Amino acid sequence: MATQLFDLTGKVALVSGASRGIGEEIAKLLAEQGAHVIVSSRKIDDCTAVADEICKAGGSAEAFACNVGTMNQIAELFAHIRKTHGKLHICVNNAATNPYFGHVLDTDLGAYNKTVEVNIRGYFFMSIEAGKLMREHGGGAIVNTASISALQPGPMQGIYSITKAAVVNMTKVFAKECAPFGIRCNALLPGLTKTKFAGALFSNEDIYQMAVQAIPMARHAEPSEMAGTVLYLVSDASSYTTGECITVDGGITI
Repeated sequence: MATQLFDLTGKVALVSGASRGIGEEIAKLLAEQGAHVIVSSRKIDDCTAVADEICKAGGSAEAFACNVGTMNQIAELFAHIRKTHGKLHICVNNAATNPYFGHVLDTDLGAYNKTVEVNIRGYFFMSIEAGKLMREHGGGAIVNTASISALQPGPMQGIYSITKAAVVNMTKVFAKECAPFGIRCNALLPGLTKTKFAGALFSNEDIYQMAVQAIPMARHAEPSEMAGTVLYLVSDASSYTTGECITVDGGITI
């Protein structure tokens, strides 16, 4: 149910990587506050399942498959948005990949290319297309899901950590250059969060304990804990917040 502070009624929101985990929770919360949510991820069936849940709960949503690591799919997604809605108010870049978990010296070219294509190039051109639409209609809000690994590289996550550090600086670039158009850009830096994406960290007890003990509250976060921060960043309540990187680490917001 929309609240006076976070009412998104009439807003069109795009959430990538929204078929599960953090993206799913973000999509559902934005819809609860009145936004029409475009649920996007690689597989249409998974997107449809989340969109159907939102609609059954009384919200408004649609599904559109898009692999953000593929340029023509990004083009198809935004052609659809232009044709169907003609505008976009919110873009949450949450899709990401981490195909390689191991020592940085053993990183192969395939893992490097895939990680960069999705986590850097994908976010960059999704933001460009979203920004163009927002510029045409008086502004909007872009939120990029980075990672605490952008600030402190995660163990055995070299190229992933590098790309997430790039996302942080990318956010600052878009924030600075797009602010005159009324476009706010911010980044979310989740800490250790229990998702399928982070499965390798949770399946290795030694690495999990090392990660969780570095968190002040000594616990991991749940995907739903990330969604509220994104809601704030895309709402009118944060109309002066841009270029910020908000860290949500094990449930603590810094």
